[in-house]
Amino acid sequence: MVSKRPAAFLSATGISAGYSNVPVIKDVSIEVGPAEIVLVMGPNGAGKSTLVKTINGELPLLGGTLMLDGVDIGRLPEERRVAAGIGYVPQVRDVFPPLTVMENLEMGGYRLRGAEVKRRQAEVFELFPQLVGLRRRLGRSLSGGERKMLAIGRALMARPKLLVLDEPTANLAPLVADTVLHGIVSRVADSGRAVLLVEQRVSLGLDVASWGYILTDGRVRLAASCAELRAMDDLGTLFLGRASTDLASGPASDRAPR
Repeated sequence: MVSKRPAAFLSATGISAGYSNVPVIKDVSIEVGPAEIVLVMGPNGAGKSTLVKTINGELPLLGGTLMLDGVDIGRLPEERRVAAGIGYVPQVRDVFPPLTVMENLEMGGYRLRGAEVKRRQAEVFELFPQLVGLRRRLGRSLSGGERKMLAIGRALMARPKLLVLDEPTANLAPLVADTVLHGIVSRVADSGRAVLLVEQRVSLGLDVASWGYILTDGRVRLAASCAELRAMDDLGTLFLGRASTDLASGPASDRAPR
């Protein structure tokens, strides 16, 4: 039975991309719809980071089409993709450590006028009320979960319709990682935004996402609902080469390669 999904907001069809015109991902097709969390997983070297960088414009498209809300963005530079509705939270260097929470949010709204910046900040605080009491705290003094919340809030200042998250739980303690995915990322999707999630904690990712793609060797090996993926006995061997029980338990899934 095929799970019903929302109409695609992001549609990548047969895309190829890489470095120095050498493809790392080849003929990759994925879709993400509004209010949907889509999980991308796979081993080290599978092409997950290349896929993310191609979507946000860091890497050139070598083949295929990349559509955002029906508009071809495959040749647009990064800045214009942000304006078109893509927000991106990298795994590292996701906030400015010497700046306060308020200043970090202002940096996220650097293209906006003063009054609009204040309105957007209010929207972020409404979505993440935990940040209100941290407004004057420096980025370097935040906990891991607070920092990731700020990083996502900063990306939301531009009001993206698609939020791309590159391993948001990396280096976080298990309980904090669970809070980030269930308490923060889910809230973003509930606000109507499409979310593309690259996640190393596979079991947690499958819990929070509704659809998943497994990448191996630069290609989509499997695409299915997360409910179907969780039910697969051989999920672990599909892309990690080890028993699926390793994926389902905490420590092993925490080590799932990039």
